[in-house]
Parts: sequence; C-alpha cells; structure tokens
Amino acid sequence: MSEFFNTNDSPFDGEYPDGHPVRVYLEENILIRNTIKELQATSIENNLDFYSELFDKLCRVELHFARKENQLFPYLEKHGWTAPSQNMWAFHDQIRLEIKEAQKAIQTKDVESIIYASQRVFHSLEHILQVEESRLLPNAMNMLEEQEWKEFREGDAEIGWMFDTPPAPYPEAEYIHPSQDTKKRKLPFGIDDKTHYDEGYLTPEQVNSIFRILPVDITYVNENDQVVFYNRGDERVFPRSAGIIGREVKFCHPPKSVDQVLRILEEFKAGRQDVAEFWIQFKGQFVHIQYFAVRDEDKTYRGVIEMSQDVTHIRELEGQKRLLDWD
Repeated sequence: MSEFFNTNDSPFDGEYPDGHPVRVYLEENILIRNTIKELQATSIENNLDFYSELFDKLCRVELHFARKENQLFPYLEKHGWTAPSQNMWAFHDQIRLEIKEAQKAIQTKDVESIIYASQRVFHSLEHILQVEESRLLPNAMNMLEEQEWKEFREGDAEIGWMFDTPPAPYPEAEYIHPSQDTKKRKLPFGIDDKTHYDEGYLTPEQVNSIFRILPVDITYVNENDQVVFYNRGDERVFPRSAGIIGREVKFCHPPKSVDQVLRILEEFKAGRQDVAEFWIQFKGQFVHIQYFAVRDEDKTYRGVIEMSQDVTHIRELEGQKRLLDWD
C-alpha cells in the first residue's frame, strides 16, 4: 500500500514527531482515503481482479482498528474517557460486517452488489476517520502524557500497521542496559507475592517459554476484573498488546458481547457456574472459546481464565496416528 502514500512526504512534519502514534493514525487515514479513491477510479467490470486486490489492501484497516481497541482505548480509560471503548468499538464492528458483505459480493462477481457494498464501506470509513480527526485524536493528545505515548511503540508493533514498512520508532530507540533500567511501571495490582507451584519447580524463564509455545490464547483476569496476564504466542487467534494489562475486562470486548462477559463474571463470582463455552467461525478458522472460574483451596473466587484455540485441524482428524512421520 506504500504506493498510495509515502510517509517520507508526510504533511504532518513539524506538527507531530516522526513515528508518533497519532501521526501514524493520521498517515494511515491518508492511506485509507487514497486507496478508496483508487478503488472508485477502477472499473469493476473491466478489472475485477485488480479491484479485489485493492480491496484486500483496504481490509488492512483491521490493524488500524485493533491498535485503537487494544492500545489507545485503554489509555483513554485510565484518564476516565470510556466512550470510545463502547461507541467507537461498536462502529468498528459495524464496518467489519460491511467489509465482509463487500468481500462476499466481490467473490460472486456481481457488479451491482460490489458497488453497493463497497460504497457502504467507503462511507462508513470516511465517517469514522472524520470522528478520529475531529474528536478522538485531539482529545487523546490533550489527555495523554508524553511518557504514555512513548509506551505505545511496543504494543503497536505487536499488532502491526497498514503500511508495508513499519513507521519510524517513537521516540528514537535508546538502549538501556537492564542493570540501569530503574523505571517504575505503575500497575493496579501487586506483583511481589507471585510464584509457587503445587508440584515441581520452574524458573520464570521456563514458565514464560511454556506459555509462549502453547497453541492456545490464554488471558487471566483477577478477582477485581482487571486483566493481569496474557500469553504472547506467535499465532494468536485474537490480537493482544501490552496496553491491555491492568485494563478492566468489560472494556476488552466489543460492546455487543460485553453483556455476556459480565453475566459470566457474575455467575462465577456467585459460585453458580464454573465453565462457559463457545465456538465460532472466525477468519476461516473454527475457534473454541472457554472461560474457567479460578478459585483457591477454600473455593474463594480469584478470577477467570479465558482460553481460545483454533481447532480447525483438530476437528478434521480421523482414525489414529501412532507413528512419527518426520522421515
């Protein structure tokens, strides 16, 4: 998509530092608008394959949305502004549905359906970009402190950007040896009392390695409904970033599903239920989602574990396999 916008010629030079998260959002907005213009100028009847290719690139707006939901919104919540987590996220989901309808139309090669569905997407995207530029991002600039913007980079990189080439680092990378890193990171929960296992002994490095290779997304929410842990696997089903740590779990789900999450928490806390289970079709995968109540030895509620796994391959297994097939 870099051919539709060159960040080296950004109109935001001098207004925002290179690589600043707000600047990247605004540069992606230019990219989105330029891609829409290119789509509108393309003849669907005469060049459907090219139109489909362009639309696939426009679909990378999902990365733009995911960074807002998992990065920007949590910081705004810390400053007391929760409306984007509910209202704008709901609009993201509406656009996601509209994009799916347009993709279906492109697959059917029905020109009239493609035009209608695409225009809905274009209109919705332009609306949300205007809201970002007129309200969301200016308010975020006023609310967030410089140190908070500096914390964004690692989480943004985990999710990704719409550009083929990652934006410049913000701030310019500065190596600090671990022995010199005295920064205290404020968290809404204590960490001094963590570690002990019922059976066996593991170093923190071993535990981290085990969680990283598990073929399942794990998120732990404590008894105060705060997200305190997620495993960082290479192929997560659902995106996560560091901004989610310390966030209230009700803000970590789309508005359309938050009622179910709150119901699960209520039943777990009351001791009436211990497991909730779902399965969905998601991006061509069959995803199994489970929630487990976490309780200590005296049955006191200590939180909930959410586990999500792509079980598409598992569902396809038949018969038996008793031998290695490496050779």
